[in-house]
Amino acid sequence: MKDFAGLVAVVTGGASGIGAAVVTALVDRGARVGVLDLDPRGVAESGDVAALRCDVADDESVRAAVNGVVARFGGLDIVVNNAGIGAQGGVGDNADDEWHRVWDVNVLGIVRVTRAALPHLRASSNAAVVNTGSIAATQGLPQRALYSATKGAVHALTRAMAADHLHDGIRVNAVAPGTADTPWVARLLATAADPDAERAALDARQPHGRLVSAAEVAAAVAYLAAPGSGSTNGVCLAVDGGMDNLVPRPRPQASRS
Repeated sequence: MKDFAGLVAVVTGGASGIGAAVVTALVDRGARVGVLDLDPRGVAESGDVAALRCDVADDESVRAAVNGVVARFGGLDIVVNNAGIGAQGGVGDNADDEWHRVWDVNVLGIVRVTRAALPHLRASSNAAVVNTGSIAATQGLPQRALYSATKGAVHALTRAMAADHLHDGIRVNAVAPGTADTPWVARLLATAADPDAERAALDARQPHGRLVSAAEVAAAVAYLAAPGSGSTNGVCLAVDGGMDNLVPRPRPQASRS
């Protein structure tokens, strides 16, 4: 399926994890993609993929990267705001500077990239923005106060942007992953006292019994961005094994003979 043929996308945080999976999904379906990342050196460039350094916390860097993609590919149709950073701790565990730092990347980063892209999106007949939210926006997760606050803002911002740009023909949606099998989660597990037990706890927390894969999140992003999804707007699509919407019964115990 080449439903993205002729379309140009940018994916922030596109060099690894969910972002890299999104790049692969879009290219496989015919898009040309600008991979925007703080460290894009590991990205394999081609006729369909351009790698550009971009710091979403710096407006000048964002505008230079977006303009670089447009200069390379001749336009811009899709923005995937995936760049983000994590934070641990309760409400009393992080200083103001850390709150500002994480907010600047996770929320204002979306603002900067979308703002720079708006003139090009308004010129597109298939304009779409997809933001990366989180299960943390809708479920009270322990030791995630700062991160949860930023992702709650991402969900609210997504709906507000969808309303503001409805008549510009720009659809705005978000994907909300559960705990995903990404390098960031791997780093968190590596710091745990018992990484195997912590991994088992994360698996068990999700109703389908495992972490969400980056490819599953990428498939949802591709759906939200696709031209065939023209009636999907202002949606925060959960990809979490049912964590946000199901109250499953405990798994039945195997009977003993």
